[in-house]
Amino acid sequence: MPAGEETYGVNKVVDNICRLSPDLLAEACQHILTYLQGQRRGVDSAEISDRFQRAEVRFDHEALQDIIRFLLLTFRSAGRSNSSADELVSKLEEGSNKWSKASLQVLHRLWSEHGALVHSQQEAQAMLSISQLVDMQWKLGMAVSSDTCRSLSSPYVCVLLKIVEPSGQICQRSFEMTVPQFQNFHKQFKEMAAVMETV
Repeated sequence: MPAGEETYGVNKVVDNICRLSPDLLAEACQHILTYLQGQRRGVDSAEISDRFQRAEVRFDHEALQDIIRFLLLTFRSAGRSNSSADELVSKLEEGSNKWSKASLQVLHRLWSEHGALVHSQQEAQAMLSISQLVDMQWKLGMAVSSDTCRSLSSPYVCVLLKIVEPSGQICQRSFEMTVPQFQNFHKQFKEMAAVMETV
């Protein structure tokens, strides 16, 4: 995208953000910041849209998505670089001359209150991004014989894991367990899930 078009796109989003009252902007930002702090599973654009409509502020779907993406990217980027509130506002002013003073004050205040928490959450996510389990399949089998033993008659469980590595590549790992080992494995997974629900 040419620089002129990019600047026009940013200015258009900034104009739309500045149409929001300070309270409405603060509410939308608060929604995004709680997500970035790990306190929400995602940003619910329908909830933000409903709140805007109740305040009689109308945006088409694309304009609303642009506002949410812009704020999300701004706060996420500031969290990664551990920017202060003054640095955040300075970068926003460099990016567009369309900012209203009231909007910048809201963003400055909210980042002063929540910036450190967003930064620590970003660091924690970076440390935890080793690999991510995306799928697990298992099947029960019965070993009846082998090269070294005529009659085994012992059940086993074959587990196949699909893992996304930090590079983004999906790989598969498989292993076999006895039934008691699999039952213990299952029990540990349930305990981990229960603990993660409380976090």
